Parts: sequence; structure tokens; C-alpha cells
Amino acid sequence: MTYKLAAMVIHGIGEQEPDFADGFIAELKQRLAENSEAVCWKAVYWADLVEGKEADLLKQLAQGGKLEWQWLRRFVVHFLADAVAYQRVPGKGRVDGLYERIHARIAAKLSELREAMRSPGDAGEQEPPLLVLAHSLGGHIMSNYLWDHQNPDPARVRAGTAFARGETLTGMITFGCNIPLFALALPEVVPIAIPRPPRSLRKPWLNLYDPDDVLGYPLVPLSDGYAALVEDRTVNVGGLLTAWNPASHNAYWTDNDATRPIAERVLQLLES
Repeated sequence: MTYKLAAMVIHGIGEQEPDFADGFIAELKQRLAENSEAVCWKAVYWADLVEGKEADLLKQLAQGGKLEWQWLRRFVVHFLADAVAYQRVPGKGRVDGLYERIHARIAAKLSELREAMRSPGDAGEQEPPLLVLAHSLGGHIMSNYLWDHQNPDPARVRAGTAFARGETLTGMITFGCNIPLFALALPEVVPIAIPRPPRSLRKPWLNLYDPDDVLGYPLVPLSDGYAALVEDRTVNVGGLLTAWNPASHNAYWTDNDATRPIAERVLQLLES
């Protein structure tokens, strides 16, 4: 089978399972119909790197005395602690922090994706175009991963191939993205570069957010750089109990309001 596009999906905050992207990918394949065979998919699951520590933390804190609002505390630990734990640990050349371990897993999955795309007789001279689809904190993680390779630190290990370094990135799709929350720490807000944008798309980064999702935000207002690169689009995701409140954050994966424009963007990339 000859693929035209490599697509990598990464999850964000919260409790996740290794098969988190199965339903999402299946629905997109259905929407792409006969074009689905042109896309090679790979999911990056990284929650296992942190969830054990979060569970241990909850047990440890419970030994200190009675704590009310247990359900809310679990939400805070499993959701917000992901973002806190991910931050880069000071130390030149560190390779043992969660930041580095998540990035190492991304590099490994990108290498697997590249191998899955190889067809008989493929000598590998032409690296395939890459599309990244990221939910929630996954958007911030992928932005950091790509930024680190586009602005390399000699003290840090880089991925081995051009494809794994994101040098063939042709598009980004983020949904429920919270990059703006992390922009507060930056002296200047500059987006990553998309090295191989399709000629047919003026803005190769599609960002979907539900106005009721307090963890999902527009990106265009961040800076002129984001405004030139990103198309923000509002959606209404979730069901009767979730569409109108913050629970909509986890509803993008299989909601028609999100999967339809995502499939349309994938098709545009294939046609370009």
C-alpha cells in the first residue's frame, strides 16, 4: 500500500487508555471513505508515564487527614498535575524528566510511523509529509517537541531522522488546545514553523475550540505569528449533559462538530 500522508495523534490531560485514539481514527477513516487508505495513522500514548505517580500522590495525601471534595481533587490531580509534571526540570542535558521522556516517546512513535509508511522498494530518500493531530495539552507538548528540534540545544538529544524531527510537517490540527496558558511564561510568543505547508492552504494549522470548554482556547490572538499560521474555528461538542459546560473538553474525539472539519482538513491535505 502506498500512503500519501503520515498522521500522528497525541492525547492531552486526564486519565487515558492506550486505545484512546481508536474511535477517533475509525470515525475519520469512515469520513474519508476511499481516501482513508492514503493515510497512515499512529497514536502517541504517554499517560502511563505519569498516572502511577498521580495515583500514589492521592494515596499519600489521604494519609494526612480527611479531605473533602474527593472527586474534584481527583480531577485536579489527574488533569492539572499532568501539565505541572510535564514542565522541563532544570538541569543541563537532563534526560530523566517527564518532559524528556514524553519527547523520547514521540520520537520513537514517529520512527514507527515512518517505518509503517515504507512500501516495497522505498529507499527512504523522500520523507513523507507529516500531519499532527493533538488534543488539549498534547498541542503544547507537540509544539515544544517541534520547537526544540527547530531551535536545537546542543546539550539535548535530537531525533535521528528528518521525519522524526518534524522537518516534513505539513499541517497541525489542535482541538481543546491550551497553549495560551503556557504562553504566560514566555518573553515573546512565537509559534513553531510548519516546514512543508500545502500551497492550497493559506493557514496550515487548524485549531478547534468550544467556547464552553475552559481548557480550550483560540490561538490567533496570541501574536502576529500565530495569526499568520492558524485558523481558529469554534465548534459545539458534547451531548445534552456536556455541551454547555467544561465537560465538553473531552468530547472532541467523536463529536461530529469536530470530526467533520478535521476530516475535511485531512482531505484537503491529501488533495494538495
